[in-house]
Amino acid sequence: MYEQFLWVVLPYIVLTIFIGGHIYRYQHDQFGWTSKSSELLEKKLLRIGSNLFHWGIIFVFGGHVMGLLIPIEVYETMGVSEHQYHTIALIGGIPAGIAAAIGLLILCYRRMTVRRLVVTSTKGDWVSLICLVIVVLSGMSATFLNIDSQGFDYRTTIGPWLRGVLTFRADASLMADVPLWFKIHILAVFGIFAAWPFTRLVHVFSAPLRYLSRSYVIYRKRGPRQQNL
Repeated sequence: MYEQFLWVVLPYIVLTIFIGGHIYRYQHDQFGWTSKSSELLEKKLLRIGSNLFHWGIIFVFGGHVMGLLIPIEVYETMGVSEHQYHTIALIGGIPAGIAAAIGLLILCYRRMTVRRLVVTSTKGDWVSLICLVIVVLSGMSATFLNIDSQGFDYRTTIGPWLRGVLTFRADASLMADVPLWFKIHILAVFGIFAAWPFTRLVHVFSAPLRYLSRSYVIYRKRGPRQQNL
């Protein structure tokens, strides 16, 4: 019964909170829809940690899309064997995961040791950092515990389950034989998605795309008459 709740009911509860929370936040707290940049308080650690984390997490996300959302049949049609896929996933995934983890730990150290940041940090800042740490470290654990090419193939279990969730055909039986460390990672992801709308993580959806189409700001040199005003 609990398996049905965890892998069929809970995903939709989290999805409802995620979507509904963002709509509510945007309607009632647009001024708080920001990452609240702390660059003025400390720059060096922010530059190193933020670059490592963001570049690492981008490649990690790409790896998850390739492994979970693209069916295994697509790779088989392309002639990519399970061993080849596993090798490529490890070569690309482990460095990206390590970069994200190191960057995140630097950001945590910065948040805990720079006095001006400690004073100005909110509960939401800490919640987002803690959730990210749990997700990244649990994901790295799942990767290293499954480094054997003959190990668990998540493309035949977690992948179809996730695609089933997204198409409203979730099947809890697909998660029955999934190793514990993968389940912990997925539950950690549920946690961060539930907390997402109420933390600084909303800035992920705030890419300034309007800057691409807006008019240029034109600067002109002041004339003699303007200079005398």
